[in-house]
Amino acid sequence: MDQEKIGVFIAACRKEAGYTQAALGEKLGVTDRAVSKWETGKSLPDPSLMLPLCGLLGITVNELLTGERIVMEDYRQKAEENLLALKQQQVQNSKKLLNLELFIGTITTVSCLIMVFAACFATQILGWRLGLLGAALVLLAAGIAVAVKLEHDAGYYECPHCHARYVPTLKAVVFAPHRGRSRKMKCPHCGKKGYHKKALKK
Repeated sequence: MDQEKIGVFIAACRKEAGYTQAALGEKLGVTDRAVSKWETGKSLPDPSLMLPLCGLLGITVNELLTGERIVMEDYRQKAEENLLALKQQQVQNSKKLLNLELFIGTITTVSCLIMVFAACFATQILGWRLGLLGAALVLLAAGIAVAVKLEHDAGYYECPHCHARYVPTLKAVVFAPHRGRSRKMKCPHCGKKGYHKKALKK
């Protein structure tokens, strides 16, 4: 998927439709800066905005993702190519989220250990010790919360019984016992409990 080509196409269609970046952004509930990022190829519109954007520009989602007008003979082939590209992009985004989760978890753990060590050995002042231990606990709780949210948002979980892949609620992920990235939850499809492992694509 060529983001720069898509961006040039969005800009051309916007001008044809008679919108400024600010006017188009206002219609979609985003800033003109967000529209500018689309048009320069720095980012793609959020999937939830693609249909409204295409409606305003008088194009199809297929044409948007291809970055050009499509003749009917090529429509099906382009649709399949765009669907594959979107799935690949989703997998890449999920990988980035899981890598970020690992990074945050590592940094948080190391920082907490340093603070606990400092509280135990580096200072004799009780106030400093309590402050460092309190800060370590707050940092650990915040790090865990962010890491769990990132894991939840990345990809799917797969049931070990029926092999259905789904996105559970954040609450279910937070309170589920876990081994690594596998969490013990109840499958919404077959209703059985088990350790559901993380999967990047459906």
